[in-house]
Amino acid sequence: MNPKEQTVIEHMEELRKRLFTVAIFFVMALLGGFYLAKPIIKYIQNGEQAKNITLHVFDVSAPLTVYLQVTVAVAFIFISPILLYQLWAFITPGLYEEERKATLKYIPYAFVLFIGGMCFAYYVLFPFILKFMVGLSEDIGIEQTIGIKEYFSFLFKLVIPFGLLFQLPVVTLFASRIGLINPTLMIKVRKYAYFVLIVISVLLAPPDFVSNVIIAIPLFILYEISIMISRIGYKKYQVAEAKRIKEQEEREQELKVEELLAEQRRQIEEMQK
Repeated sequence: MNPKEQTVIEHMEELRKRLFTVAIFFVMALLGGFYLAKPIIKYIQNGEQAKNITLHVFDVSAPLTVYLQVTVAVAFIFISPILLYQLWAFITPGLYEEERKATLKYIPYAFVLFIGGMCFAYYVLFPFILKFMVGLSEDIGIEQTIGIKEYFSFLFKLVIPFGLLFQLPVVTLFASRIGLINPTLMIKVRKYAYFVLIVISVLLAPPDFVSNVIIAIPLFILYEISIMISRIGYKKYQVAEAKRIKEQEEREQELKVEELLAEQRRQIEEMQK
């Protein structure tokens, strides 16, 4: 089956419908996030990471801000599978049938990686960075007072992006499966990719070398894993492409045979006349 062709207007209409669907589910997820926000905030406050820290409030609206931040974050997590499906449904009309079926299976893996990325950032990276920053304050004789809004903002700035960055293997597999990229290209641009990942680590962490290294190393490992996964996806793409070429050649051969037979029948009919 050949990929379907759509006009620009049809693409925009399709995008509008997908965004409207996501918006409806997001509003519904906000209700669930509103009820889960309180126990999540208490869990983070009483967690191992914050056990030696007293969180303060520096303005009246800070508790409400934190509550809304957690509510929106929970809602975003809830609808992430729906968001991924709508994105898949918007992109895949341009793919072949076997590619659509294959890439649909990536959505559960993407969701698991998203949760895994956030857990890795919260339970592994965040304690290291927090301990380093608090220890640095003690070493230079500064008493650190941490506001709850600043604490949660810093936490979300690290955790949510890391959940998104953990989508790199799935994105790589998808792009390789449809032939957009290949492992050779990823190896060729590795040094540029590493530079981009270093910039990302600087944006995610405080401006200190140790925190940047702590974040950059898992990103480098993630990129190398993506290269290995790309080999799998691109190999499947090559097999599927070879199969399509063979089927196309067979169809063309059948058409030639049919045309030849039709020509022979026409010649026989003319002789009989």
